Amino acid sequence: MSYEGLWGIGELAERAGVSVKTVRFYSDSGLLPEAGRSAGGHRRYNAGALERLRMIRSLRRMDLPLPVVRRVLEEENTPGRTGGALEDAVAGQLRALGSQVRALRWKEAALRSVQESPPDERADRLRLIASVAVPPSTAPLARFWRAWLPPRMPARSVTAFLDIAVPQPPEDPQPEQVLAFAGLNALVTGDCGGSAPTQPAAHRAADARASTVLYAGLAEAYELAGTEMRRGRRPGPGEALDGFVDAYASARIAADTPAFRRELLRQLAADPRIDRYWELTAELTGVPGDPPEPTPGSAHDWLVAALDAEAGTVQPA
Repeated sequence: MSYEGLWGIGELAERAGVSVKTVRFYSDSGLLPEAGRSAGGHRRYNAGALERLRMIRSLRRMDLPLPVVRRVLEEENTPGRTGGALEDAVAGQLRALGSQVRALRWKEAALRSVQESPPDERADRLRLIASVAVPPSTAPLARFWRAWLPPRMPARSVTAFLDIAVPQPPEDPQPEQVLAFAGLNALVTGDCGGSAPTQPAAHRAADARASTVLYAGLAEAYELAGTEMRRGRRPGPGEALDGFVDAYASARIAADTPAFRRELLRQLAADPRIDRYWELTAELTGVPGDPPEPTPGSAHDWLVAALDAEAGTVQPA
């Protein structure tokens, strides 16, 4: 160490293993304070500058931006501070890195999907997959269902329904799952010939209370039906079907009678279908090669089939 215990910029750069240009940049940015200047105007640094420079380099190697580096360094020099700035910076960088990793996994699976497709289908598949943002967004699916749901439904009920109706893309997708999600995106945006969503006649509740009652009851019935489906049980009478019918009866403030069930079956059979949405959802959320997991759509179909099966055993009132 020279000049009354201080280092010149070249000596500091050499000890830190960086270039003089790098030391000058951090000094000019205010991140690396000088201890003083020589009579000739040359920068001088004390021993603490070496540790500070090493900290700066470590933070920058984690791709932390300069404002974040500045906050971390300021906290390091503030007595009594607990290191929250560094903790927040690391957590933020981990979130950003996780997003990048998910995007890379999605891109890899998308490219494999194109590579594994028949040559005469590759161009169409590439266009389909390229229409999906990376990382993939479920916003188009949510918009589809918001347009499908009754306009008077409370926000909390809408959120609860979206939680079960909008599938989340897997963290580490297989090529077929990327293709299924791209198909969903095309379906709800009309890119594959789809039309605007239509609220089923059987779901047109009169007010916010009725909508809330209906969809809360359907969610419970779908869960019960899903359990029966996993057991391999054929559609038929039982707790799931009773809950399904009760959801509609409660929403309409009607009695659950054989006549009500027959009319409900007639309405449900005539309602528009979006089976393709649920088929793609099962492909997206399931494990390739395993039996498909029940979806709200497949559970609804099971319950309608159960209602139909029951109708064949009940004599008209």
